[in-house]
Amino acid sequence: MGFCEHCEGQRFDRAQVLRQLRQTRARLREEGAPCAADEALQLAIKSVRSLEIPHLEPIDDGMEEGADPQVIH
Repeated sequence: MGFCEHCEGQRFDRAQVLRQLRQTRARLREEGAPCAADEALQLAIKSVRSLEIPHLEPIDDGMEEGADPQVIH
């Protein structure tokens, strides 16, 4: 059993976003200056927007020969 290409891409994208948010949080903590919630969210949004995340469209062209029939989507 595996994930379709679309879902596998989404899992990878989610991991990238979470990693970017953790890095932003660490950077804010290192700076030590108090930060308002709004400012922190703006920085987080800006950092996530800087990621290059492609958009994958699921292709529904039937089952390929030899493909695993138990694909999670």
